[in-house]
Amino acid sequence: MPRRSWLSVLFLTLLPICLVGQDQKNAAVISVDAAHVGAAISPAMFGIFFEDINFGADGGLYPELVKNRSFEFQEPLTGWHEVMGFSSKGLDRPKGELGIRTEDPLNQSNPHYLKVRVYEPGYAFWNTGYRGIGVEGGGEYRFSAYVRSAGPKAIRAALTDEGGHEIGSGKLEGFDGAWKRYETVIRTNATVQHARITFLVDEVGQLDLDMVSLFPVDTWKHRPNGLRKDLVQLLYDMHPGFLRFPGGCIVEGRLLATRYRWKTTVGDIAERRTIINRWNDEFDFRPAPDYFQSFGLGFYEYFQLAEDLGAAPLPILNCGMACQFNSSETAAVDQLDEYVRDALDLIEFANGPVNSPWGKMRAQMGHPEPFHLTMIGVGNEQWGSRYVDRYKVFAAALKAQHPEIKLVVAAGPFPTGEPFDSMWATWRTLKADIVDEHYYMAPEWFLANSGRYDHYDRSGPKVFAGEYAAQTVGVTSGDNRNNWKSAITEAAFMTGLERNGDVVQMASYAPLMAHADAWQWKPDEIWFDNLRSYGTPDYYVQKVFASNVGTRVVPVTPQAEAGLYTSASLDERNHELIVKAINYSPTPRPAEIRLNGIHVSGAAKVTTLASADLNAENSFDHPTAVAPESSTVEVKAGTNAVVLRPYSVTVYRIPAQ
Repeated sequence: MPRRSWLSVLFLTLLPICLVGQDQKNAAVISVDAAHVGAAISPAMFGIFFEDINFGADGGLYPELVKNRSFEFQEPLTGWHEVMGFSSKGLDRPKGELGIRTEDPLNQSNPHYLKVRVYEPGYAFWNTGYRGIGVEGGGEYRFSAYVRSAGPKAIRAALTDEGGHEIGSGKLEGFDGAWKRYETVIRTNATVQHARITFLVDEVGQLDLDMVSLFPVDTWKHRPNGLRKDLVQLLYDMHPGFLRFPGGCIVEGRLLATRYRWKTTVGDIAERRTIINRWNDEFDFRPAPDYFQSFGLGFYEYFQLAEDLGAAPLPILNCGMACQFNSSETAAVDQLDEYVRDALDLIEFANGPVNSPWGKMRAQMGHPEPFHLTMIGVGNEQWGSRYVDRYKVFAAALKAQHPEIKLVVAAGPFPTGEPFDSMWATWRTLKADIVDEHYYMAPEWFLANSGRYDHYDRSGPKVFAGEYAAQTVGVTSGDNRNNWKSAITEAAFMTGLERNGDVVQMASYAPLMAHADAWQWKPDEIWFDNLRSYGTPDYYVQKVFASNVGTRVVPVTPQAEAGLYTSASLDERNHELIVKAINYSPTPRPAEIRLNGIHVSGAAKVTTLASADLNAENSFDHPTAVAPESSTVEVKAGTNAVVLRPYSVTVYRIPAQ
């Protein structure tokens, strides 16, 4: 780093110390009234919303490395190619051929399989992976497949780098004429971002293949069908209060036939029905014709992930309506039995005893204990009378049998106007539990709306800020950036969520993840490629808030004034007062934190997230260019002089009684 940069870092680090004690006559006064502690804050206040967009599941969180492993894409040979030879006469005749068959399949849920005909020894074919295959040097990868053979007794898999050099291989062997699963472990000797896996058969005859897989052994908690470790680690480090899954718009589907059906995503992964992903061709500027859902990451894995993260599970179910931005196909009110039964059976799957049908399924999958489900979303982003009519059917059935389960309903896709206003009026009349609001708006909107919930009806339905992200250019624009401006304005807005903890129960940024080579939507909280990942400034704002949320609201002033945004809470678990202050200003801001009605002493833990450059971003090469810094400061009763850094989010955890 250049000398000037080191001096800048040193100056900013010492700023709170060297300016404190100077003339504070123009200091902003942050008055914290701990003598009048307010409402309880939901323990699930700041959480995670996961949707399989941007190749977030297959090719991302779910680390299968073979694309179209079950040959169920619309074009069943998508991702699969023959190795063609060359001679002096040009392209040689291949030594075999690939074909798709459905006679006597492995199972009826995934009826297609690959028939490999070998005419000459040495026939080879390969799979593209998800924008290539990422492997770590010294890593172990489980190569497996279901095989049925009429002749060949072995198949070899070889991993090669971009130059064609072999970096690891393994063999499956001992086949007979019946479908059986075989596996071996391939060890790699090099780290490669875009490797290729090639399959070779050295015996003449026919071979049937299905569920061809290359899967890392080193997954989160070392589970055989586990999740990608670095991505789960980023989620774990956030300390999320809840996990909303599986989406979003994929819950609805473009058509009801392609909606998300949770029952097809549990049980044996070989019997989970692959379907097209709803984001396959949503945007002309980012088409993804190879985007499907294998459901290797299904509802069981989502519940398990929520448990691993210490987060409350929040599944969202289709209510009989396809996406209203697409077909808007709607099931008749008298044909909702299947949809309602799915909801009731899901509660049994999550919470039921092991001798119940769906509780038994959970236990057979490895989790006899319940998942402690307490809430379900009915529909995703619906609106209008058709939605209300279908919600009433769901509510009548679910409340009759499971009054302990809270229902989350939608207020439509926009934060103001119609249909937002009419939906809220309806939900108040129907006494809904929780209303899901979405805001994909400009950064300036988030600043202007930090007080959005200050005057909400305190006795009405609670609020779930279910999807939000500052759009630096425009909604759905491919030019949106995850820069510090978007993140700090979201932080200013989030102080208002926390100050109104009696109204706002949960909040989550969206979307969560994006593959750098296969995204459809910007901005996104976490970016990854085949090997690496990083959190954006927006991620670190979410992490700082989720890691520093108290149990009760504490009154604080000013709440939003001249670029200063604040919130305060009492953490009764750790006997700490938590004060958050956002300085949306290009200059340092002297401030006085006045503590009233509470005994404090000793060192406060300080977390600072700041950048003087609103355009600053993180990247694969500089993943923590904007990231939290930790320090301590001595705090006493009464007034404490501090200086807030330019464009900064500062959190003080003050020991208190």
